[in-house]
Amino acid sequence: MKFIGKSKRYKLIAGALLGMCVISTAYAATSHWQDASATPQAVTATVASEKTNWEAWKQEWSQLQNDYKQVSIVMGDDESKLNFAWYSLHNDSSPVVKISNNKEMKNPRVFIGSMSLASVIKGVQYYANKVDVSGLKANSTYWYQVQIDGKWQEPHEIKTGNPEDFYFMYVGDPQIGASRGQTNSDGNKQDDALATRNDAYNWNRTLNMALKQHPEINFLVSPGDQVNESAMYGKADKIDVQEMQYVGYLSAKKLQNLPEAPAIGNHDSLTPNFSYHFNTPNNFTGEQSPTAAGHDYFYKYGNALFMVINTNNFNAADHEKLIKEAIAKYPHTKWRIVVMHQDIYGTGKDHSDSDGMLMRTQLTPIFDANKIDVVLQGHDHTYSRTYQLSSDGKQHDNFEQYRKPGQNGWNHMDLKNGLKNPLEKANYLSQNICYTIKDMHQGTLVNPKGVLYITSNSATGSKFYELIPQQQDYIAARNQTWRPTYSVMHITGDKFSVMTYDVLTGQPIDECYTIIKR
Repeated sequence: MKFIGKSKRYKLIAGALLGMCVISTAYAATSHWQDASATPQAVTATVASEKTNWEAWKQEWSQLQNDYKQVSIVMGDDESKLNFAWYSLHNDSSPVVKISNNKEMKNPRVFIGSMSLASVIKGVQYYANKVDVSGLKANSTYWYQVQIDGKWQEPHEIKTGNPEDFYFMYVGDPQIGASRGQTNSDGNKQDDALATRNDAYNWNRTLNMALKQHPEINFLVSPGDQVNESAMYGKADKIDVQEMQYVGYLSAKKLQNLPEAPAIGNHDSLTPNFSYHFNTPNNFTGEQSPTAAGHDYFYKYGNALFMVINTNNFNAADHEKLIKEAIAKYPHTKWRIVVMHQDIYGTGKDHSDSDGMLMRTQLTPIFDANKIDVVLQGHDHTYSRTYQLSSDGKQHDNFEQYRKPGQNGWNHMDLKNGLKNPLEKANYLSQNICYTIKDMHQGTLVNPKGVLYITSNSATGSKFYELIPQQQDYIAARNQTWRPTYSVMHITGDKFSVMTYDVLTGQPIDECYTIIKR
């Protein structure tokens, strides 16, 4: 087997260092985005039919944007459970969800949860309602009904999958509202409201298209940045914007029928609103360095254990504890999957050579020691898939000292500016060659060594980034066509496979990659 030698690696270091030195000082600036106002004229009638049309959406959004009582459905502790959450105006100490096997809601099971204070939006206090539902059977159809402010909402259908043979959809950084400042085809420079409307339309369309192209999908996984507004300083107007963007994210029609498992992104991390909107299971409240948005958590689905870590907390020891806790509870699952926001092995220009590296030296050996199979990442708004990687077994520096408060709780430009001279920069980059490429085969691999890392592109096109000029030696495949993408992952008892698709065409952008464990 042929591996890339150190001499080529160091050429890549130089290229990455050059890229680091020319990054714009404007935070995550990009000219690439998906203009929803132009899309209906640019795509096929089939795609346009997935959402009525742009003009109809504008009318719908004018009524929807202030409806903060959207319901989220999050994966429960295991495949027999689902966790519900929603906002209400009334302080009802006993929020209720009914589950039935018929649309008429006859003979339902009733589940009662808890309530807490949530956001103040436009001067009005809202409450967070959370209810856990259990006892769901595999391969079954149910209807659920939620009571909000004393009124029962209409029933919605939800289906459970086969935990021995299931599919999930992996989407990257919906980041509703990130197209702010762009000028759309209507000639309007988008403010927060117009950007949220634009990106919510595209998010809705992505889910519609993906589930039409792949109706076998059982649930959705997101690596974070559901919204764009970080509301860093807690200003009331910024909270209002962030909550409007959560409306844009949660109001996608398919989320009424599709459970999800979101991670905390940097744009989500600075307010508690993520924790109000999503009722995540097995929260690790013992973190030494938690963020305002919530905690690491985990869940099991069939023979797969999913560990969702909040990498805006740069304390790797916290994540190691969560991973060990999850494995201790479910020690016999064959597949171990980590989901996180920052991509420690990505290939995007904005982050893969700066803050995405901050935890690489610390997390790589943790993943190896706990026999993680796959790590799903976001943050870089580009698609990439690595070879099978492992730690090099050496001690490396911890670069947490370069993590400083910035626009979103950290700022990769602070890292760049914190490296005082070329030798220090070279040391930073060389220290981050802390990995070994274990297997470069493609297609189907049987019992491979190492960990597979995948970074997702934007699922909405609210913001795209460029690929770095020279592809790193650890990257097996990468793609940036300035179009939204999503991945479909298929897990059986002994097989994990992934295919990634262009949303608008439904065509693959990467070959199928399969791991078989015997």
